[in-house]
Amino acid sequence: MAMQKTQDLTPRKVPIVRTKYRRIVTEIPVPESVPILEKLRRYEPQSMGGQPPVLWDRAEAVQVYDRWGNMWLDWSSGVLVTNAGHCHPKIRQAILDQVNHGLLHNYCFPSEIRAELVEQLDRVAPEGLTKTFLLTTGSEACECAIKLARTHGQKIGGNKKIGIVSFENAFHGRTLGSQMAGGIPALKQWIVNLDKDMFQVPFPDGFRCRDTSFDLFLKSLKEQGVTPDMVSGVMTETYQGGNASFAPAEYIQKLRAWCDEHRVLLIFDEVQAGFGRTGTYWGFEHYGVVPDLICCGKGIASGMPISAVIGRPEIMDLYPPGSMTSTHTGNPICVAAALASLRAIEEENLVENTRQMGEILQSELRRIGRRFPEHIGTVHGKGLVASLHIVKPGGIEPNAELASEIVRRSVEKGLLMFAPVGYAGASVKVSPPLVIGEEALRESISVLEEAIATVL
Repeated sequence: MAMQKTQDLTPRKVPIVRTKYRRIVTEIPVPESVPILEKLRRYEPQSMGGQPPVLWDRAEAVQVYDRWGNMWLDWSSGVLVTNAGHCHPKIRQAILDQVNHGLLHNYCFPSEIRAELVEQLDRVAPEGLTKTFLLTTGSEACECAIKLARTHGQKIGGNKKIGIVSFENAFHGRTLGSQMAGGIPALKQWIVNLDKDMFQVPFPDGFRCRDTSFDLFLKSLKEQGVTPDMVSGVMTETYQGGNASFAPAEYIQKLRAWCDEHRVLLIFDEVQAGFGRTGTYWGFEHYGVVPDLICCGKGIASGMPISAVIGRPEIMDLYPPGSMTSTHTGNPICVAAALASLRAIEEENLVENTRQMGEILQSELRRIGRRFPEHIGTVHGKGLVASLHIVKPGGIEPNAELASEIVRRSVEKGLLMFAPVGYAGASVKVSPPLVIGEEALRESISVLEEAIATVL
C-alpha cells in the first residue's frame, strides 16, 4: 500500500478552460494560494498534505470554487460525503434554523430532533434493524460495531467467541481498532501488538483475487486455525472503498448463511455505500441480504460530522444505560443536516438519478478501460462510485505514479478528484455528488479521458 506523496506547490501554467461547468483561469496551484498552502504545511501534520493543491473557498451542488476565479466539476464529493450535493439549500437552511432555535449541544440528554432522526433511520433501514446509535465518524461506528459483536459473542459463546473476521485491503477507519480490523498492511505496520483475535481473509474482487468462491473464505479461516466458535462477527465494506470492488452476490449470500449457522454477526460497513451512492438506497441491496449491523457515515448528512450504527434491538441493547454513550451523539446541528439530507435524497429521487447516471458512468468508464487496456487493469464500481485500477503494462502490477499523474492532469483541466487510493495507491476514484446531471457527467467523463490520453 503506497502512501500519498506531498504535493508540489510550484505553480504550473495550464491551458485556460471556460465551459458551463469548469473554469481554469490561473496557474495551478494558484500563486496567491501558495502562502496559505505553506501555512497549512507548517502547522498541520504532513499526513494532511496528500491532496491536489486546490484551496477550496466554497462549493455548490457539483462544483467547487476557489477565490481566484477557478471552478471545478467535483468528482470527490468531499470523499463521498456530499451525496445531496455541496451546500444543498435545504440542508443549509436546516442548519441555520437549528442554530437560530438555540440548541447547539445536549450530550445524551433527550432532544426532540434526535428522536426524529433515529425514527427516520428506522424507516429507511431494513425490517428488524430498529435501533440506532448516533456517533460522529465512520471510524467510531466501526469501533462500536466491533464492540457490540464481541459483547454479543461472549454472551452466547463465552470469552472465546470474540474473533472479528474482515478482509484484506479493507479500510474501516483510522482509529486503532478500525485500523486493525482493516486489511491494509501499511496502516498497521506501526502497531506493535496487533489484536490476535482479528483475522483477515482475501476479498473476492475477481481482479487481484481471482478465486471468488466462498470455499476460499472457509479455507482461509482453516489455514489460520480459526473455527466458528471463535468468531463473533464478520465485517466487510459493502464495496472495498479505494478499489470500488464488490464481491459476487452468491459469495455474500453464502457468507450470510454461514453467519446464521454459527451465530456470527454480519456487519456491513456502509460508510461510503449508504444513502444512494451505488444506485440503491443501501449498497448491500445488490447482494440480496440483510446484515445484523450497519455502520453509516459520510453521506448521511451531506457535509456535517455524524455517523450511526443501526442494528437489531437484542444487539443494540446489550449495554445498560450510561455505558455506551458519546459526547456528541446526535449533535443537534448535525442531526438537522442529516434530516434535511435524507429528505433531499428522497424528495429529489437521488437514488434513481444515481442509478440512471451510474449506467452512463459505468459504461463509459469501462469503454475508456478498453481503450487503454495496457494501463487500466480493470474498472470496478456501481452507481456513482468507481475506480480505475491503474497498472504497469503487461500485468496487474499497480502504477501509483501514473494514477497520480492522471489525477493531476484532470485537476488542471477542471475536474476535481482526490489523490489516488486503493491497492498500492494506484486507483483513480470517481465519486461525484448524486445530484449530477447527464450533461455535467458526460463532460467530466470526457475530461478524464483527455487527461489519460495526455499522459500516455
